[in-house]
Amino acid sequence: MSPRGRQACPSLLPPAGFFLPYINPSSKSPTLAILLSPTAAPASQMAPPVVLLRRLLFSLLLISPTAFAFHSSAYPPHRSLILVQQQPLILRYHNGPLLKGNLTVNLLWYGRFSPSQRAIIADFLRSLSPTTPPAAVASPSVSSWWATTASYRGGAAVISLGREIFDSDYSLGRSLTAVSLRRLARRGGSYTPNAITAVFTADDVAVEGFCMSRCGLHGAAREGGRGGVKFPFVWVGNPAAQCPGQCAWPYARPEYGPPASPLVAPNGDVGVEGMVINLATLMAGVVTNPYGNGYFQGPATAPLEAVTACTGIFGSGAYPGFPGNVLVDKKSGASFNALGVNGREFLLPAMWDPNKFNCATLV
Repeated sequence: MSPRGRQACPSLLPPAGFFLPYINPSSKSPTLAILLSPTAAPASQMAPPVVLLRRLLFSLLLISPTAFAFHSSAYPPHRSLILVQQQPLILRYHNGPLLKGNLTVNLLWYGRFSPSQRAIIADFLRSLSPTTPPAAVASPSVSSWWATTASYRGGAAVISLGREIFDSDYSLGRSLTAVSLRRLARRGGSYTPNAITAVFTADDVAVEGFCMSRCGLHGAAREGGRGGVKFPFVWVGNPAAQCPGQCAWPYARPEYGPPASPLVAPNGDVGVEGMVINLATLMAGVVTNPYGNGYFQGPATAPLEAVTACTGIFGSGAYPGFPGNVLVDKKSGASFNALGVNGREFLLPAMWDPNKFNCATLV
C-alpha cells in the first residue's frame, strides 16, 4: 500500500478470521475486545492479545492499494470476543488541518436512485445543520449528534447542500475501481477545502473493496491529478443487493454470528438506511481527519477515527452483535435514535467525545 493511503467505512461485519477492536463506551477504562469471525480459533487456542493486535494492524494494511492521495474506511464489530483491559480511548490530534466553518456538500448519484432514496440521504445531510432555531428542533436530533464535531479543535462545521450531479447511464461502467471513484469525485466541480463531494453508487454497481473490506470511504484527491488542488470527498455504496448483512446492519440480518432479528427501518429502505449510517460515519471522519493528520488513534495507515473508534454502538448498553438500547416508533415499530428535518427518523452511530473521552450516544 502507498504510504499515503489508508482505509475508513467498510462492511459492518468482517470476513472470516478477521480481527478488529471494539471499545465498550460505558466503562471509564474501556475494554478492548478482539472480535473474531465464527471460523477463527476458539479462545483457548488464541495467541496472546499483543499478537492479535499486530495481526489486526497487518490485516488493515493489506486491505487495498489506492490511487488516492489519502483515504480512510471503517471496520464493523463482530460476535465472539476475548476481553483485554485497555487504557481509555483517546483520539490524538496530529496537527493537521480540519474542515471547519461553512462547508458545502455536492452530491453525485452514480447509477439509478429513486427520488425517495435521494430525499432520505439529502434530508439526513440537511439535518446536520438545520436552518430552524435550535429550540425548534426535536430531541434527540441529528444536529445534536453532529454538534460533537464542534468539540474537536477549530469549532463547528456547518453543512449546506450544493449542486447535484446525476449519472444514471453508468458512464464508467458498473464495475468501479479506486481510480474510478477519484474521477467521479472530480465531477463535483468544487476544488476547495470548504467543499466536499459525496459520491453515491447504486445497488447494481460493484466497487473495488465494497462488501469485502468496506462500505464506503472518505479521502482527499487532487484536481487534475498530481500537483492539482487537493479536495476532500466521501463515497458510499448502496448495499441492498450485494451485502445488506454487512453494510446495513442492524437493519439487516448479520451475515456472521448468531441470526439476530434485524431492526425495522424507519424510512422503509434497508439499503439507504445503511448508506445513512455509513455516510454519518464518513462525514464525521472527513471533518475531523480530512487529510490523514487530524484526529485518530493508532497508526496513520489504519486509523480509528471519530466514529470508527466506536463501531457498532448505537445506544446505551451496546455490545458486539447488539446495537444498544434505541428508540422505537410506536406507530411503525421502526428503531431510531435521532430526529431530522421533514419528520425523518435516523439511526446514527456513537461518536467519540473529546470532552468526555468516550463514545457518546444520543440515547
